[in-house]
Amino acid sequence: MARHRGWRLLLILPFIGLLYPPLYATDSPELFGFPFFYWYQFVWVPVAALVTWFVYRATRRGS
Repeated sequence: MARHRGWRLLLILPFIGLLYPPLYATDSPELFGFPFFYWYQFVWVPVAALVTWFVYRATRRGS
């Protein structure tokens, strides 16, 4: 169980990426007309899903 702890630390990445909104609460740069604030958060949805899937696969390999 302790060997999986390193993989589980990756789950903190989405939390840190969205932790402090003033860092990304801007209008520019725009992407397809969407302000940075919105598309930055949208990008984190699939990234968080991929990180979660990756950690799941990495920690279940030995089971």
